[in-house]
Amino acid sequence: MSCKPGELCYEGVKRRRALAVLGLMALIFVALSAVSFLDSRGQAVPSAIEYAGLDAVAGKRVFQAYNCMGCHTIVGNGAYLGPDLTNLYEHTGPAWLAAFLPSAGSWPTNGAVKLQLQDKAVATESGVETIEAYLEKYPAAAERIARRGGQSSHMPNLPFSRQEVYELIAFLKYTSAMNTEGWPPVPKVNGLTFPAATPMPVAVQEAALAPAETSIAAPVSAAAHGAELAEANGCTACHAPTTEKLVGPGWAGLYGSTVKLADGSSVVVDDAYLTEKILKPDAKLVEGYEPGVMPSFAELLDADQIADVVTYIRSLGGK
Repeated sequence: MSCKPGELCYEGVKRRRALAVLGLMALIFVALSAVSFLDSRGQAVPSAIEYAGLDAVAGKRVFQAYNCMGCHTIVGNGAYLGPDLTNLYEHTGPAWLAAFLPSAGSWPTNGAVKLQLQDKAVATESGVETIEAYLEKYPAAAERIARRGGQSSHMPNLPFSRQEVYELIAFLKYTSAMNTEGWPPVPKVNGLTFPAATPMPVAVQEAALAPAETSIAAPVSAAAHGAELAEANGCTACHAPTTEKLVGPGWAGLYGSTVKLADGSSVVVDDAYLTEKILKPDAKLVEGYEPGVMPSFAELLDADQIADVVTYIRSLGGK
């Protein structure tokens, strides 16, 4: 736009100012671009976070491969069908996650988490070796066990291998280590009365942390005792008392049947076979199942308890 004759003209000044501002913005853009190539400035990075020797980068790939963000929010992204996962590792700890992820259709029991602590890698990452110390260190795990332990969840059982479970835990460990600047926000539950919004009563939390009391009870059959042991130790999260396959095979009609093993041979499901599977799950791997998914109960159940669990399985039918 040109100036009229005889009038003061500021066009040149305005043009120079515009060019100066444009040049300043270009310098800022170049400077910020250069800074983006620097180190993380103390922020956690996935390549530096490991769990049991597996890094968070591999865990992120598993997280994406199973489309976990289709139901869950993490670091502010994703869907809202499931709970936010950003700080889940920090709140519940690795043993609870290791118990939940392979059989997510059911919430872990106290025994299922205790079983995971038998794994040296899990115990090392947890920083504790006993279930009592673990629940004290991770009160959110104690709350979940007290509220939901043994109940069904809305999440399906996914075919995670043991390595994928550990890689996912590494990824969740990384998101817990991030500086998210306050995300996720603390939900406001004042005035809400439904159970999920009610703070956990102190008495319930103390009961979850307290050691089990011994009492004299009426005698029960071996099969009934085996059913109680299976429930308390989280077996029913992976094995149904029907023919339905969860993570592992259903127990109804299993006894006396013939199963094909991964090496091509076959074996009859009898007392000896079931006892060996409880003690050494990968000793005779059944065709179609991944190794390392079922943990050993050798340190958790004694010989009499294992015999009762076998009796319970036998009572569910079969040859």
